Amino acid sequence: MTNSLHNIIYSIASASNEGELQSRFMDTAGKYFEVPRWGIYLFDEGANLSAVDVCGIPNAETFVELYQNVGRDVDPVRNYVINRHVPAHEALVFPDGGWKQCELYKNCCGYYDHEHIMMGPIVGGGNMVGAVYFARVGDSPAFTSENLLDLGAICSHLSASLALARSQSYLSKNPKLATRLTKRELEIAELVAQGLTNAAIGKKLWITHNSVKQALKRMFCKLEVASRVEMVAKLQLLNNK
Repeated sequence: MTNSLHNIIYSIASASNEGELQSRFMDTAGKYFEVPRWGIYLFDEGANLSAVDVCGIPNAETFVELYQNVGRDVDPVRNYVINRHVPAHEALVFPDGGWKQCELYKNCCGYYDHEHIMMGPIVGGGNMVGAVYFARVGDSPAFTSENLLDLGAICSHLSASLALARSQSYLSKNPKLATRLTKRELEIAELVAQGLTNAAIGKKLWITHNSVKQALKRMFCKLEVASRVEMVAKLQLLNNK
């Protein structure tokens, strides 16, 4: 199947859950924009990074940590996207040059040879809930206005599909449960009820195995249970009330 914009949008729109949505984006977007490095990031309610999946970046965890520590707060492309909720690349933010003189390039992107970057927003409830990033290295051509238009279309469908996937959990629809557990905890509980292991839950939600383990401890305490089986049983009981 040709990796056309229409096929990417259809693939995203037909994803049945959040994990599948992430996989389909990662499998198609990099090839479409002809980039060696790309990723998808999700934010929590405090606008902090809660999940990430990147491809093509050597020592990806080190890059993400570097960006979080020294790059995020001085990222002019990110600020442009956050303020306008539209895709942007470095040439749009610096139309007269200056990309290589900015703090983001000097302290982060330059170390990884990211000569051109592009970012698009994932929105929900009027806020940015995530973002997608693309980077071209070396002598690769810069991103174009057409790239921005295409990314805008993809981000629109990503936003809609993510919102739909998150709303379809039978647990999250119950307001009684929402007062006891956070949105992320409800997502974990849904996957526990499906019989997934901690490792599988982490993969689907783009969080670490340890994050799942710690979340379950908090959930057991809130629900006053001692095991996964007890938790699922109690949640089902509360859900049926």
